[in-house]
Amino acid sequence: MHCHRIEGSTQLYGVIGWPLTQSLSPLLHNTAFADLGLPALYQRWEVPPERLPLFVDSVRLLRIQGCSVTIPHKTPILTLIDAVRPLAKRAGAVNTLFWQDGQLCGENTDIAGFLAPLEQECLAGEAALVLGAGGASRAVALGLTSLPEARRPATVYVTTPSDKRHLPLAEEFGLVPLPWKERHEPRVRLVINAMPLGMHGATEAETPYDFTLCPAPPEGLAYDIVYNPLETRFLRQARQTGRRCIGGLEMFYGQANAQFRLWTGRSLPEAARQALENALSS
Repeated sequence: MHCHRIEGSTQLYGVIGWPLTQSLSPLLHNTAFADLGLPALYQRWEVPPERLPLFVDSVRLLRIQGCSVTIPHKTPILTLIDAVRPLAKRAGAVNTLFWQDGQLCGENTDIAGFLAPLEQECLAGEAALVLGAGGASRAVALGLTSLPEARRPATVYVTTPSDKRHLPLAEEFGLVPLPWKERHEPRVRLVINAMPLGMHGATEAETPYDFTLCPAPPEGLAYDIVYNPLETRFLRQARQTGRRCIGGLEMFYGQANAQFRLWTGRSLPEAARQALENALSS
């Protein structure tokens, strides 16, 4: 555990959201700052929606160096900053604030975080299935459809239990909408859980997909964006039925690493990842 003192030279960073009950971002970034010897501190700032404009004023006034932005502020913050990077504009959501040339800018590193563990995968000619249509699903859809043609899946299906919520997402990104009851029918190489189902807490014992109902294609992949617990029921079952698994820790760490590079020009050190894994394993 590191002890952090604020001094005159300390640069301030933090995460904003409402509420912020389980954020592991302070542990990750503060471990990185300490390990690299950077005079910086990362804090938790719970900001109710109605106080978001005032908070952004404070970022400017106090010259806070950077922020992670989480629910429910990712979209409302778009209109409160000076510049929005093209990817964040297309995603319709900002998860990172940083300064560039005197301007308070917004980026979405969720897309880079999602794609990081897929870097060595070639999905050309294959099919993928996205379960869910929330903010994370937008990052997933944008990530998959922005891959170079030589690596991009030929078909991306999307589905939700409501049979309605995913339709705008499908239309916007050219995905194929699928009725929830038919989600096990297509033969897909990559299945992505972009729903909170399986997250630590009330739904931990649940999974949105039954891998025993569909044979795994060669090199079949399962990707869960939930990172707590490290192995969800979704991933456990996928592994038991022969699929390779990518856990949500990969996406969480990937998006945080992209944030850290925007703020400091450096990558997160191994100590930061170790601290994260230790916290999630305890």
